[in-house]
Amino acid sequence: MRWRREIGMSVLVGLIAIGPHGVVHAQGEEGLTLARAVEIALRTNPLGRAAMAGRELAEAQVAEARVARFPMLQFSETFSNGNNPVFVFGALLEQARFGAANFDPRFLNHPPSLNVFRTTLTLRVPLFDRWQTETRHAQAEAEARRAEAQAAWVEQQIRFEVIRAYYGVLVAEARRHVADEAVRMAEADAKRIRDMFEAGLVVVSDVLAAEVQLAEFRQQQIQAEGDVVTARAALNVALGLPVDAPQRVTGQLVERAFEIEGPEELMRLALQHRPDLWRAQWAVRAREQGVRGARGQYLPRLDLFATVGATGRGLLSGSADYLVGASLTLDLFDLGRTARVRQARAALAASEAEEEHLVNQIRLEVVRAFEHYRSARERLAVAARAVQQAEEALRIVQDRHQEGLTTITEVLRAQTALVRARLNALAARYEYIVGYAAVLLATGRLTDIRPFI
Repeated sequence: MRWRREIGMSVLVGLIAIGPHGVVHAQGEEGLTLARAVEIALRTNPLGRAAMAGRELAEAQVAEARVARFPMLQFSETFSNGNNPVFVFGALLEQARFGAANFDPRFLNHPPSLNVFRTTLTLRVPLFDRWQTETRHAQAEAEARRAEAQAAWVEQQIRFEVIRAYYGVLVAEARRHVADEAVRMAEADAKRIRDMFEAGLVVVSDVLAAEVQLAEFRQQQIQAEGDVVTARAALNVALGLPVDAPQRVTGQLVERAFEIEGPEELMRLALQHRPDLWRAQWAVRAREQGVRGARGQYLPRLDLFATVGATGRGLLSGSADYLVGASLTLDLFDLGRTARVRQARAALAASEAEEEHLVNQIRLEVVRAFEHYRSARERLAVAARAVQQAEEALRIVQDRHQEGLTTITEVLRAQTALVRARLNALAARYEYIVGYAAVLLATGRLTDIRPFI
């Protein structure tokens, strides 16, 4: 009976010693809580950083598309030198230096070279650019909303991965504690049975059975130690840290109770809250604007312009002039327009099909998450009863063995069953917690981790 009390107390202490809050490097420093782990992951996980960069890129594209609506002011300074008769004739007129002597045929046919400095300031105002600016701006806005939805979806995925990895460490630590206690219990039993064998109270088969059980528990201990290392590495990856970064999680793998809606309500919530579905819907809107912009290329373009300039022999001398006007441009023959409209329509059809596929995929994910959660909840109840039954069975077998009514083999078998039941209970509790997180993720509502703290 004593060993049973010791292993139960050790497992309880081990579970309480496992937990959430910061990266630690020495005993006594603050450990890593779940809240702190999520905070670190949202800041350092590469997927989160990529999503943030995508959002910044989209915002910059919106700003670029917006300024295309404003007038454009250009400055230019040009220097030319030549003796082309037409060039010299026109340059002298621009410089207001043309005189009667310049009508001399010899000068007109063989003018000397001339330096010309031309300074201009040009203002262009687009009045109607065939909906191209509006299209680019609407597409940029849609892409910005897509980037925001992508960032929100990535944040939820990061939270889920941290919850799964964090509780993976907790359950791995708890399983290791159970395995350690099982080995200590088996070592004590093997020593006691060897002493009894030497005293002639048991046969050699009892000694061999105890040694076999000890070997089995040691194998479980080795595997549990490896699982702890793997779980810590998985947590570091979820946090965006090196896989070998030292961690000491501080928390409790305690019993929890969650309540969720029915499958139909979960599907409705998923179609309402899933950020990746928002992203697909914004993609459709962007493609719709692409079709509008492609059709707009059949329309004319209207611009206003104004130019102020000065032409002279030097930078600081010359004659000023101005020019204002409007231009109407219509592409009469452009075979590429039809192809661009077809491309835009095909892209819209593809986005609509992807949205429809995503809706079906979301429904499937909700069903899968709900069934996984329901199964884990039921298995947790079964596992808890199995632990109670295994404890009672061991008590009965031990009492019968003390009365000489059964063999040591039955005692060892009951001990093995109890250890297995406790390990199964830990696994079921982990699956239950992660299953609830998966339901929240599938419905797009994993925005708060307080239910898991």
